[in-house]
Amino acid sequence: MNLRAYAKVNIGLRVLGKRPDGFHNIETVFHEIDLYDEVTIEQADTISLTTSSPHVPSDARNLCFRAAEALRTRFRGKAGVRISLRKNIPVGAGLGGGSSDAATVLVALNKFWNAGLDRRALESLASTLGSDVPFFIRGGTAVGTSRGELLEYFDLRMPFWIVTATPPIHVSTSWAYSQVRARERKGGGDLRTLVEEGITNPSAMQSIVTNDFEDYVFGEYPEIRRNRKRMKDLGAVFALMSGSGSSVFGLFHDEPTARKAAAAFGASMAASLTQPNFKADHGGLP
Repeated sequence: MNLRAYAKVNIGLRVLGKRPDGFHNIETVFHEIDLYDEVTIEQADTISLTTSSPHVPSDARNLCFRAAEALRTRFRGKAGVRISLRKNIPVGAGLGGGSSDAATVLVALNKFWNAGLDRRALESLASTLGSDVPFFIRGGTAVGTSRGELLEYFDLRMPFWIVTATPPIHVSTSWAYSQVRARERKGGGDLRTLVEEGITNPSAMQSIVTNDFEDYVFGEYPEIRRNRKRMKDLGAVFALMSGSGSSVFGLFHDEPTARKAAAAFGASMAASLTQPNFKADHGGLP
């Protein structure tokens, strides 16, 4: 079984306060893009994992491995699986690669092992693995609240080309959360409404749809700030850092300008290009 595990960008990210469990409440819009890791699943007697990246562990530290163990425990099975992971999504980039890989393994093994879990049960299991993992069970576009695991899906008709650019910088998510100060909610509208309305006027949206991590990450890693500015200089009508970085993304009106920007970034770092109204192909999986 061969599957694609797609990346995401965060169109806005608000940090609302620290929770008693040590996590933070957030509000963000997850949006899937056309950049993916490749997951291959084969029958085996035990759970094992191989990866194409030397930066990704192949033992129980890997979310894919833990996802397989968690699902097997949930349905009290004894099956094994051989998981092969080809990494295309940059690691530690704010694009959700590890979370997407884990969610894809959960959905695939639910079918492969005939575990019989419905989507809600899969999302609940995914939430035990990581805050972003539940989103990738279904993908598309969704508002994430609480730790990011409470999801409200909606149809965002993205009329723009999306370009991502990722420098060889790994920003620690735990470090980023330790730096950020929770914002005070003083109106301004919920993020979904701001994005849905702002997508028709992205230049105006730039000042109201923001990422609360940017100031802190930009102070520590000036190159990421420069990348966001360069994205605008290359023609993006909106640009933002994704997650806690290090990726930035830009929205472009037309294909030639978007391709030129992707090529400019791709000369020195990882870049991707997503066409307007992109819908991920999850191989017929729910």
